[in-house]
Amino acid sequence: MPVTLTRVGIAGTGSELPPRVVTNDDMARLVDTSDEWIHQRTGIRERRWVDEGTNCSHLCEAAARKALAAAGVKPEEVDLVIVGSLTQDHLMPSVACLVQTRLGLVNAAAFDVMSACAGFLTALHTAETYIAAGRARTALAIGGETLSRYLDLTDRSSCILFGDGAGAAVLRPHKDCRQGEILRQVLGADGSGYDFIHIPEGGSEHPHNHPDYNSADHFIRIKGRDVYRFAVTKMTELILQVTEGVPADEIALVVPHQVNQRIIEAARERLEWPSEKFFVNIHKYGNTSAASIPIALDEAVREGRIKRGDKIVLVAFGAGLTWGATLIQW
Repeated sequence: MPVTLTRVGIAGTGSELPPRVVTNDDMARLVDTSDEWIHQRTGIRERRWVDEGTNCSHLCEAAARKALAAAGVKPEEVDLVIVGSLTQDHLMPSVACLVQTRLGLVNAAAFDVMSACAGFLTALHTAETYIAAGRARTALAIGGETLSRYLDLTDRSSCILFGDGAGAAVLRPHKDCRQGEILRQVLGADGSGYDFIHIPEGGSEHPHNHPDYNSADHFIRIKGRDVYRFAVTKMTELILQVTEGVPADEIALVVPHQVNQRIIEAARERLEWPSEKFFVNIHKYGNTSAASIPIALDEAVREGRIKRGDKIVLVAFGAGLTWGATLIQW
C-alpha cells in the first residue's frame, strides 16, 4: 500500500557570526593584494574570523539556540541534530554531539555530514527525510565553519575568500509550524572533481605522523578556473531543475551559496532573472562554506525579504564535488 509522507516546514532560523571583522585592507597586510583587487574578483569587502578559543561547535550552538527560540521549541522536543561542516572541532566526536549536550537536547540523536559548501543543504535534506518518514518530529539542521583555521595566508588566491560563521534551521511537520514548507529537494555529486577544492594533508592517507606529511598542504587548495566553470553551469542547472514547472515570476527569492559575486551574477544572467531576485551578503561575510546558505536565509527572514507564501530557492555546490537545491514555500 502507498506510503503517506509528512509535509515538512521550517519553523525557525538563526545565525551566528564571530565579532572579529577582517577587511580587505587587513588582508593586504598579510598577502600581496588590495581592496580593489579582491572586490573586483569576488565581491567581498570583509569577512568574520573567530578568535582563539572559539570553535565551530560554539558558533553552531549559538545559531541553533537562536533558531530554537525563533521556532518556540524547547530543547527536550528536539529528537535529531545534523551538522554540515568541514571544519569540525575534532576528528571525533561530531560537532552535532557537542551541540546536543550544550543545548540540553537530551532526546536527540546527533551526527555530522560532510559535503563542504553543500553541507547545510545535505543536513536539511536528511532532516526533512527523517521527519517526512515519521522517524523524527523536530530536527535541527545546522551549517557551521571555522575556515580561517585552514587558510594558507601566503596564497592570495584562496585565503581572501573565506570567513567563519554558522546558521541553523528548525524543521517540524508543516501542520505544526505552518510556514517554510519544503516542496522539493535535489542532491548530487561527482567525485571526479575531488581535487578542484580540497585539503591534501591531514586525513588517513597522510596523517600528521606520516613520514611524508607536508604541513604546507594542510590548507584549502583551489583550482579557481575549474571551480568557476563548474559553479556557473551547475548553479544555473540546479535552479532550473528544482523549479521545473514553476513559472519564474513565482520565485520570490534565490538564496545562493555565497561563493563569489561574479559566479552568482553569471548564473543570474544565464537565467535572465532580475538582480533583486537574488539575496547576496558575500560582501560582508565572504564564503562561509556550509554556513553560507543558513546565514543568508536567516538574514533574509529577519530583513523581511521573505514573506508568507513566497516561493524561494536555496542552491549550493561545494568540494566533492557536491551540490544541492531546495524549493520552499514560506
